[in-house]
Amino acid sequence: VVSTQSTEESRILCKCRSLGVRTPTVYYVDHQNNTIYMEYLKEATVLKDFIDKHMSTQNSVLLSDVCYKVGVKIGMLHNGNIIHGDLTSSNILVAEETERESPECVVIDFGLSGVSSLQEDHGVDLYVLEKAFLSTHPNSQDIFDRLLEGYCSVVNNSKSVISKLAEIRLRGRKEKYGRVKRFGIF
Repeated sequence: VVSTQSTEESRILCKCRSLGVRTPTVYYVDHQNNTIYMEYLKEATVLKDFIDKHMSTQNSVLLSDVCYKVGVKIGMLHNGNIIHGDLTSSNILVAEETERESPECVVIDFGLSGVSSLQEDHGVDLYVLEKAFLSTHPNSQDIFDRLLEGYCSVVNNSKSVISKLAEIRLRGRKEKYGRVKRFGIF
C-alpha cells in the first residue's frame, strides 16, 4: 500500500508541474524503500509564516498578491482534477527568489491527494483550506476572500464550485451544532 501511495504521489507531483503548478521537482522514486527524492527549496517560506509576518507588518499589498496567486494555483490543480486533500497554509510555500519580481507559490505534501472531477471534492478541498486558514490566521477572512478571487479567475465552473463550498459550509455548521447539542453544551 505504501509503495502505491509514493508512486501515486510522485505521479501527481509530475502532473501538477505539467499543469503549471510549481511543486518540488521529483528526482527519484525508490519503490523498495517507499521514498521520494525531491527538490529542496531553501529560499522558501511556509505560507503560514509568510502570512503571520505580513499581517503583523501591515504589508497588505504583497499579502493580497500572494493569496491571489495561491488561489490561482489551487484553481489550476482543480482544472486538472487534482484534489490536494490536505490544503493548509503549512502545505504551501512562498518562494521569494531575488531575480523574481514577486514571490511564487509552491504546493507541497500531496500524500493525501487524488484525482476527481466532482465539484463536491473541489469544494471540500477549499473548505478544508478555509477552516485551516481561518483557525490558524484569525481575522484573515479578507485575504482568504482574495484567495478565492484568484481561484475564480482561472476555474471555468467556479460559480458552481463556490456554490458547493457554501453548501459544505452549511453542512459543517449543522454537524458542529449537532455535536454541541449531543454533548449537552447547548
